[in-house]
Amino acid sequence: MIYLNDGHIRELGIDWSALVAEIESTLDLMGTPEVVQPLKPYLRFGNPRNRIIAMLSYVGGKTDVSGIKWIASFPGNTDLGIPRAHSTIILNDPSTGIPIAVINSAMLSELRTAAVSAVMLGRYLALERKHKYRIGLIGWGPIGRRHMDMVHSLFGDKVESVKLFDLKGIDPVKLVGASKENTKIAGSWQDVYGDSDIFFTCTSSASRYIDRPPLPGSLLMNISLREYMPESVSSVKAIVVDNWHEVCRENTDIEQLRDYAGLAEKDTLSLRDIVYGEALSLLASTEPVFFNPMGMAAFDMTLAAYYWRLAVQSGIGISLEDY
Repeated sequence: MIYLNDGHIRELGIDWSALVAEIESTLDLMGTPEVVQPLKPYLRFGNPRNRIIAMLSYVGGKTDVSGIKWIASFPGNTDLGIPRAHSTIILNDPSTGIPIAVINSAMLSELRTAAVSAVMLGRYLALERKHKYRIGLIGWGPIGRRHMDMVHSLFGDKVESVKLFDLKGIDPVKLVGASKENTKIAGSWQDVYGDSDIFFTCTSSASRYIDRPPLPGSLLMNISLREYMPESVSSVKAIVVDNWHEVCRENTDIEQLRDYAGLAEKDTLSLRDIVYGEALSLLASTEPVFFNPMGMAAFDMTLAAYYWRLAVQSGIGISLEDY
């Protein structure tokens, strides 16, 4: 068994194209016995905003691994100067159950989140509604920064401009690399929302605030899941989820739409529909797309297995057999 942390993941490197390919390979197995993924339980105690989630999955195919991700999300941590999320993954050999890796890495969780977004974003951009797109992003924490790195790395030639907003402010001096290019720091979420073809929400907001409909033809990347007043998106026809049963609970915007507007699973598209059914091509060019990814354990196991194998091949990591 080996141990990997953020430093090891950084040493192994980020190949966004490879990560997207890994996600899509697992997406192709969804709905078959090759992916087993129980509904994840939430552990809450004390402050109701805090939660620790157990995410379990087996993924067959070339990934061929089983495991669990144990991820804590404590929004108040940022006020203490420590990260909001802490994530540990244990991988098991699916034929024997023997633990083969422990990966203590919030970075890996960020990469999974952004890689899934890249799958959705790539299919949207393939529609070629425009030559270049105005990107907007709210929430300049680790998830927001990781998404912007992904956007510039994979789709930089499609970016016309970028607008960023964070309630705590963003120091323009600390923007690095591609994040500086054509980037404006806005004074409000309204300024970003009203001027973005592709709009990311990456916050830990305690209450919903977006109260206006999206721009025609825009893509709403609702990464943080609890941002939209239901009336603002109740008329959107193209609602995409990674898994209906996961995302329609825990006070998400999808659950709110179910209660407010009677949204049902049959009214939504799955990410698999988008990738392997080309469902977006059937939409009118003026139809907004509302993407809500709850986060699937199968994707976490897939990327964890990818980095575990890369680490073994590269001789990177700490062997726990030595302790």
